[in-house]
Amino acid sequence: MLKLSILFLVAKTLAQPVVETWVYSSFEYAPNPEPTYATSVDPKAASGHYAAGYDKLSTLHDAVPTTTYGKWKPDMSNTYTDSDDEYGQSAWFEMWATANIQNFTDSALYTDTVEPTAVPTESLVRPPPDSFKFDDSLKFPSDFIFGVAGSAAQIEGAVSEHGRTPSIQEFLINDQRPRDYITNENYYLYKQDIARLAAIGAEHYSFTIPWSRILPFVLPGTPINKEGIDHYDDVINTCISYGIKPIVTLTHFDTPAMFLGDRNMSTDDAYFYYNGGYDNDTFVEAFVNYGKIVLTHYADRVPIFIGFNEPFLYSGNPLGMKHVVQATKQLHSFYHDEIKGCGKFGIKFNDNFGVPEDPSNPDHVAAAKRFQDIQLGSYGNPLFLGKDFPDALKETFTNDTRYLFTDEELKNASFGADFLGIDPYTYTVVTPPEGGIEACQSNTSHPLWPLCVAESQTRSDGWKIGYKSESYVYITPVQFREYLNYLWNTFKAPIIASEFGYPEWRESEKALGDQVYDLGRSVYYRSFMEAILQAINIDRVKVIGALAWSFADNWEFGDYKQQFGLQVVNRTTQERYYKKSFFDLVQYYQERSS
Repeated sequence: MLKLSILFLVAKTLAQPVVETWVYSSFEYAPNPEPTYATSVDPKAASGHYAAGYDKLSTLHDAVPTTTYGKWKPDMSNTYTDSDDEYGQSAWFEMWATANIQNFTDSALYTDTVEPTAVPTESLVRPPPDSFKFDDSLKFPSDFIFGVAGSAAQIEGAVSEHGRTPSIQEFLINDQRPRDYITNENYYLYKQDIARLAAIGAEHYSFTIPWSRILPFVLPGTPINKEGIDHYDDVINTCISYGIKPIVTLTHFDTPAMFLGDRNMSTDDAYFYYNGGYDNDTFVEAFVNYGKIVLTHYADRVPIFIGFNEPFLYSGNPLGMKHVVQATKQLHSFYHDEIKGCGKFGIKFNDNFGVPEDPSNPDHVAAAKRFQDIQLGSYGNPLFLGKDFPDALKETFTNDTRYLFTDEELKNASFGADFLGIDPYTYTVVTPPEGGIEACQSNTSHPLWPLCVAESQTRSDGWKIGYKSESYVYITPVQFREYLNYLWNTFKAPIIASEFGYPEWRESEKALGDQVYDLGRSVYYRSFMEAILQAINIDRVKVIGALAWSFADNWEFGDYKQQFGLQVVNRTTQERYYKKSFFDLVQYYQERSS
C-alpha cells in the first residue's frame, strides 16, 4: 500500500504543469571584440643550405655566353644592327615578329621592379570567427611543407620583355578572351607579393621559372639570358629575406613555342587535352639542359624543385608521356648525383580522383582503375615503382610504338622522383562507357576515346558530389582523404598536395567586401586540410605538404572570372586584398602545427 501511495504521489507530481521562470535584465549591446591579427612568418625561418653555390656548380652544364635582350611590341621596328649574330638582339626581336601573336595588347602599369612597402596593420586584421569549429586535436608534422602556389604564365605578364621569347601560352587562346600578356604584373610586383605572403603567414611559395626567359633561343648551346637569371635570383633571395622557403617549378604549361613548330597544340597528335611539344625529338635533351642551368644556379637556396606541372594535360600523346618520364629521371639524377643536392626533386600531377559509382560492381571498379592508370600510372609506374606503362595505355595505343620503353630505357627512367605532387581539386564519379571499355579503346572515333570512361558529378543516390564552385570544383574532403590513401598505397611515395583551390560562385560579380568574405572557399580549404590531418594521423599516410592554389586571383587560361585566389586583384590598379579564406587557412595550420 505504501508503494502505491508513493507511486501515486510521483505520478501526480510529474503531471503538474512546469512553471517556467523567465529572467529579465537591462539590455546592453555586446562590445566590439578586440581585433586579432595574422601571425607573420619569422624572417629567419627560410635559412638553409641545400647544395653548393653556382660558383662551384657552373662546370656541370655546358658553358654558354650570357647576354641581355630588349622588349618587343607589334608596332616596333627591328632597328638592331647585329643581324649577323644568330642569337643576337635582332634575332631575338624576329622571334616575336615572326610568331605573329594575335591581338597583342600592352596596357601594363609597370616597366620596372617595384620596391615593396610594409603591409598596413589594418590589412592584417583577422575576419570575424565562424560559429562552427573544426577539430583541433590532430597536429601537422614539424617538417610539414605549408604554403601557396602560382605560375608564371598566370601572374607575371611582361611576356615580351627582358629576354623572354614566345611560349605556347601565347597561342592557347584564339578568340577574344583575355590573354597572358599582362595578368598580375608579378614580374615587376614580386617583392610586394612576397611581402604580403610573409605578413599573413605563408611559409612556402611555389612559383615557375619560364624556360624561354632563361634561354630565349631554348636549345642547348644558346645564350643564357642574364636578366632572367638575375631576376629569379632576386625572387629567391627576396623570399628568403622574408622568411619564406621557395619552391621552383621548371615548366607549368609554358613550353617554348618552337617545340610545336607549325602544329596546332589542341589538334595535332593531342589525344590528351593539349600538345605542349613534349613529343618533339629534341625535347628531352633541351629540357634537361634548361633544368641543369636552373638547378646549378639556385639549388643552394631552393629546398624543393618540381620538374613538370600536370604533364598529362600537355603531353598530348604517349610519346610525350615517355619524354616527361625520361627528362624527370635525368634531372633527378643530376640533382642528387652531380649537384649532391640535399633537398627534393619531384613531379606534380593533375587527376580529379575517379571513384566508381558502385564500388561493388567490378566493371565500375575497372573503369576507375583505368581512369587512374592512364593519367597517373603512365608517369607514376616508372618514376615511383620502376614498372612499365600500364596495360590500359598500351592496349589503347597500338599503332605507334615509339613510346614503348625498351628494357634498358625503362631501367634508366625508373625511380626518378622524391615525391608525388598531386593537384586534387575535387573528385569525379566513374562508370564504363556504353558498350564497355574494350569496344571503346579499339575505336578511335568513340567520343570517350582514349580514356574510355564516363564521368559524372552525380552520386548513385542522386545527390551531387558536393557544393559546387564557379567551375568544375566541388567541396569533397571525404573523397580527398580516400584519394590520399589510394596514392600512398599505390605508388608508395611521399605526397604533396601541390595545388588545391576553389573559385567561389560568381565571385567576380560581387562587391569587394563580399569577394573577400569568401566563406565557401574557406570551408573548402579547412575541410581539405582536415582530410590531410586525418590521413596523416589516423591512416598513417605520408603526406608531407600542402600548397594552396593560388595566392592571388590570376589568369585562368583565358578567364579572370574563375577566381581561385586567396587575394582579390584589382585589374585596373593591381592592388591586392586578402580574403577571409587566406586568414582562415593560415590560422588553421598555425593552430595545429607541432
